[in-house]
Amino acid sequence: MTASTTHPATDMASQPNHASGARWRVLAFFSLGFLVSYVFRGVNLGFAPYLTRELGLTAGDLGLLTSFYFLGFACAQLPAGILLDRFGPRRTEAVMLMLAVAGSLVFAWAPGMVGLAAGRAMIGVGVSVCLGAAIQALSMWFPLSRMPLLNGLVMAIGGLGAVVVGAPLSWLLSWTDWRTISAGMAVISFGMAALLWFGVPDVKRQGKESFAEQLRGTRQILSSERFWRVVPLTLLNQGIFLAVQTLWVTAFMRDVQDLGPGESARLVSVIGFAMMAGCIGAGWAARHLERRGISLYALAGTGMIGFIVIQLLLMARLPFMPLGLLWALYGVFGSTGILTYALLARRFPDALIGRATTAMTLTVFLATFVFQVGIGFVLDFFPLSGDHYPVSAHLMVWAGLVVIQVLAAIWYLMEKRS
Repeated sequence: MTASTTHPATDMASQPNHASGARWRVLAFFSLGFLVSYVFRGVNLGFAPYLTRELGLTAGDLGLLTSFYFLGFACAQLPAGILLDRFGPRRTEAVMLMLAVAGSLVFAWAPGMVGLAAGRAMIGVGVSVCLGAAIQALSMWFPLSRMPLLNGLVMAIGGLGAVVVGAPLSWLLSWTDWRTISAGMAVISFGMAALLWFGVPDVKRQGKESFAEQLRGTRQILSSERFWRVVPLTLLNQGIFLAVQTLWVTAFMRDVQDLGPGESARLVSVIGFAMMAGCIGAGWAARHLERRGISLYALAGTGMIGFIVIQLLLMARLPFMPLGLLWALYGVFGSTGILTYALLARRFPDALIGRATTAMTLTVFLATFVFQVGIGFVLDFFPLSGDHYPVSAHLMVWAGLVVIQVLAAIWYLMEKRS
C-alpha cells in the first residue's frame, strides 16, 4: 500500500478559519525550526578565534571540527527521509531536536577536540530534518504552485541565522563566552521541540508503506536521471556557499580584502540579509515568470550560474566594484539552489517528497563537509604570515571551486526538454 496524505488545501471550503490558521502556524513554526538549524550551521564562524586560541587548532583542524556538523547532518538524511514519510514532519523534527539539545550541552562542556567534534556531529544529526520537514509540511498544507515562494520564505527566515552569526554573535561574545552560548542554544532547541510537538497539527495519513517499500522508493529516487540532472550543480552551489559562509568567508575577507574583524562581521550579516532577500525574491520570481513561460528549471540554473560569476568578480578584486555590493550579490545568488527543492516536489509523487528532499540535502551537506575540510587543508599547505594566509592560496582554492561548478553547469544545461 502506498502512503498518502489528505491535503488540507482541499478542505478549505468546509473549514476555512481552522485550516487557514493551521497553515500559517505550520509555516511559522517549521520556519523557526530551520532558523535554529541555521544558527547551528554558522555559529563556529564566531567561535573560531576563541577555539583556536584555547585549543591551538590549525586551519585544517578548525575546518574538520566545524564540518562534523555537516557530516552528521548528511549521514542522517536517508534515514530521516524514511522517518519523515513514515511518521510525518511534526513528530520527526520534534524528537530529533532533542539530540541537538544533547549535542549542544556536550559541545558546551567538552574539554577538548574529541568532545567538541562529538557535540557538533550530534547537533548535525539532531537538526538534519529541519529543512526536509519544513518542505514536506508545506507540501501537505499548501498548493504545490506556491512551493517556490514558500520554500524561499522558509529559507529567508532561516537566513536570519546567517545574520545572527555575524555582528550580533560578535557582540554577544564580547559579553560572554562560547560555552555559555552553546548551553543557551540547547535551551532554545528544547523550546523549539516543544513548540513543534504541541503547536503544530497533524495531517491524517491514509495507509502506510512497509519498510521494504520505503527502501524501494529511496532506490527509485537515487536511480532517477531526473534527480541526478539537478543534483551536481545544486550540491556545488549550496555546498560551496555554506562551506564559505559558515567558516571561511572571514578568512577570505581578512587575507584577500584586508578587512578588519568589525567590517568582516558586518559583511557576514550583509550576506545573511542578502540571502534572505534572494530566497524570497527567487520564489516570487519563479511564480511570476512561470506564468510567462520561463520554467523553474531555467530560473534555478540561471541563478546558480550567476553565483559562479559573482565568485569570479570577488576573485578579480576590481577596485571599482564595491565590496558590500559584491558580498550582497554573493548572498543573493548563493541562495538560488533552494529552487531545486521545489523542482523535486514536482518531479516525484507526494509519498516520496520527504525522501527526495532529504536525498538532495544529503548530497549538499556531504559536499559542504568535503569543501569545509578541504579548504582548510589546502590553506595549511601555504606558510602563515602572522595569522594570515597568502592571497594566492585563497585564489587557488576559489579557482578550483569555480572550475568544478562550470562543469556541473554544463551538465545541468544538457537536460533534454520536451
